[in-house]
Amino acid sequence: MKAMSKNMNSDGQPWYREPWPWILMAGPLIVVIACVNLIWTAIASADGLVTDDYYKEGLAMNQRLQRDHKASELGLHADLMRAGLNVRLLITAKDSTPLPEEIVLRLTHPTIDGKDQRVPMKSEGAGFYGGKLAADVAGRWHVTLEDPAGQWRLQGQWQASTDGPLRLDAKAG
Repeated sequence: MKAMSKNMNSDGQPWYREPWPWILMAGPLIVVIACVNLIWTAIASADGLVTDDYYKEGLAMNQRLQRDHKASELGLHADLMRAGLNVRLLITAKDSTPLPEEIVLRLTHPTIDGKDQRVPMKSEGAGFYGGKLAADVAGRWHVTLEDPAGQWRLQGQWQASTDGPLRLDAKAG
């Protein structure tokens, strides 16, 4: 009988019938569950912002900036217009700079990688280019227009729900 009384409190109930041991154990249990959840999230998700070679990233940044400078030197401007899935561009340049037969329009969603689109734009003459989107776009987008040789690029931000054209200018400096 003496051994049985060790597991009982003064009211004659066993310890697990009392609320205080459970309240005291709940805090550490919640911390253990949160730690397991954080460890699982850290292992399952990729660190897309971390790079191994910072020097190569810096060189690539310089090349991208050189393309912006080249577009500025050529005096390039573009107006992007959309009707449904059809996209049309009007590109103007100073000094009658020859324009390529095909250019690339890249639409990059700021937060969802799977929605990005690469649209080849074919020349229709007189600086006009036409292409077709793979899927409808809505919301905010980063727009990049570049020649196939990678010599120049034009960039801008586009709110796809607006009706007016988007003006892309060279951003050198």
